[in-house]
Amino acid sequence: MRNFLRCSVVFAAICAAQAQTPQPSFEVATVRPAPHADPGTGSWSLPNIGRFTATHVSLALLMQLAYGVDKSQIVNQPNWLDTNLYDVAAKPEDGIRLSRDELRPRLQELLRERFHLVVHRETRRERAYALVIAKGGPRLSPTKGSAFPGYRIDVSAGQMRGLNWSMPMLAKYLTAAAGFPVVDETGLTGSYDISFSYDPGATGETALPPLDVALREATGLWLKPAKVPVEVIVIDSADPVPTAN
Repeated sequence: MRNFLRCSVVFAAICAAQAQTPQPSFEVATVRPAPHADPGTGSWSLPNIGRFTATHVSLALLMQLAYGVDKSQIVNQPNWLDTNLYDVAAKPEDGIRLSRDELRPRLQELLRERFHLVVHRETRRERAYALVIAKGGPRLSPTKGSAFPGYRIDVSAGQMRGLNWSMPMLAKYLTAAAGFPVVDETGLTGSYDISFSYDPGATGETALPPLDVALREATGLWLKPAKVPVEVIVIDSADPVPTAN
């Protein structure tokens, strides 16, 4: 009985220590409102350069970078989430190159500290698309190699170009273009070079095909409407004005 109690106490102490493990945070960081900024000039730094900077970006964009989700996966959004813009400059401790995996927990902590952002995760069945193989099979070009896996050349309105993309990565970029979550159900492994153009408005006013047609013609894949389990980030509370640096 004594041994059992001793083990229980030790186990509880270990759990308490793990629960109190601090979230990685930036060593130095500034967050400033940019009230007169043009959202079209927003930009943020690439990973692996030892610092994080973002100019003229919304909290919605910062959350996407912090949690690795698309905007459609952020639920209970306040009406200012997209419109209020901020400038951020942050530096981690020495020796941290700030890969995407190293950035996310630090940026989450920064948003919690400065915006008092409180969120929780849920899995919901949402309207979405399943990325599947079209009739006739895939028409994909295996990557010819790139020094940077998942290299992004151009992912903007009407363009989808990249090197060394996996299917989950293609699904991630298609999510923003399609306006709904896209889940990879191709079963394909490996990496591919992707390149196609499409009409982002699907108005028929241009010579370009809509997204789903362009995707099928270029890759042999298509977007199948579906209801799929999607992990979402639910905003419980957030402040529009960050706390002082």
